[in-house]
Amino acid sequence: MKAKYKVIPGGITAAKGFRAAGVHCGIKPAGKTEKDTPLDLALIVSMMPAHAAAVFTSNLVKAAPVRVSQKHIAKGRAQAIVANSGNANACTGEKGMKDALDMARLTAELLAVAPHEVLVASTGRIGVNLPMENVLSGIRAAEQILSDEGGAAAARAIMTTDKNAKEIAVTLKINDREVRIGAIAKGAGMINPSLATMFCFITTDATVSTNCLDKALRAAADQSFNRISVDNDTSTNDTVIILANGMAGNIPLTLEHPDYPKFQEALNFVMLKMAQAIVRDGECVTKFINVEITGAASDADARLAAKAVANSMLAKCAWCGGDPNWGRVLCAVGYSGAQVDPDKLDLYYDKLHAVAGGAPTGLPARRMKKVLTQPEFTVRVDLNLGEGKFTAYTTDLTEAYVEFNKGE
Repeated sequence: MKAKYKVIPGGITAAKGFRAAGVHCGIKPAGKTEKDTPLDLALIVSMMPAHAAAVFTSNLVKAAPVRVSQKHIAKGRAQAIVANSGNANACTGEKGMKDALDMARLTAELLAVAPHEVLVASTGRIGVNLPMENVLSGIRAAEQILSDEGGAAAARAIMTTDKNAKEIAVTLKINDREVRIGAIAKGAGMINPSLATMFCFITTDATVSTNCLDKALRAAADQSFNRISVDNDTSTNDTVIILANGMAGNIPLTLEHPDYPKFQEALNFVMLKMAQAIVRDGECVTKFINVEITGAASDADARLAAKAVANSMLAKCAWCGGDPNWGRVLCAVGYSGAQVDPDKLDLYYDKLHAVAGGAPTGLPARRMKKVLTQPEFTVRVDLNLGEGKFTAYTTDLTEAYVEFNKGE
């Protein structure tokens, strides 16, 4: 079926009425030249008040900016997002809360909006106070250069261990009006959403009710960010925010609107592409793996099994070496909590049938190894118990990842 949307340039500022900026304010060390100096503060602004929705980390140790943004988003309205990289402002006590509030307050003052209309996000090292003089100077500098060309800089400014900036935009028709959805994201390590050290900021010029926007965001997150894993760690700072300013002028979208499914489909696409980009950019990874569970007794069981396989350290190590050790995959399925009959399990590497009825098919190891040495492949397990299915997206685990994360 032909998609009801198309990809366009522009990222976070593709939608009407959104401007953005990215600056270096000194949270990260400066480079030897301006070109080598990393950006570390982003500002995203809607020219009109916007409906807003968000999902945040499920970790009970929540960073100060998450707690501030959770409070602000409760009103369902926002006009700006201010985000920094290089410092998570997590586990920083009362000072951390004050710093997050001050980021919102200064942004609100510069934009002439209420503080609760500013959402805050931070990412980077945990347990270190923000250099607030630098941060506040950065907010002032970013406000001065806001533009509809600033989305790419904002995408770079939220990167930490990412190798690549992540942005996307699409356009679709709602009531014969052109509607745009744009997004930027970051994330490479500490990735096991629900959610993880990742951001995704989304903008749209669609007119959408707050209730509808919240439901659409949660549905899209469930089929994207809540299906990815790099290292089975859930961060303190994960934040996904969507702003809808209504400047497209369409008839307001509700759950009953005939074009609501088109909007949901486009949002699903945008967020899935950003989620997959995070996995592909995982810290020191060499492979992208689709983990498909089919034939489960329920979708919930399929999710349990897929997540167990996607997070199995033994499976990820085998994938790193191109080792077709499918026993590690079936082991993870068995302890996942899903209903399993070991005599009914089928396993496939791409289209190669490696296990049938819980026993090896006799497929030569060299053929399986050829699949597992590719940069992307699919591991599918059919439980043969029902219609439940779920797909997760994960990576291999490399020696370089351990070296990168072992600390000083």
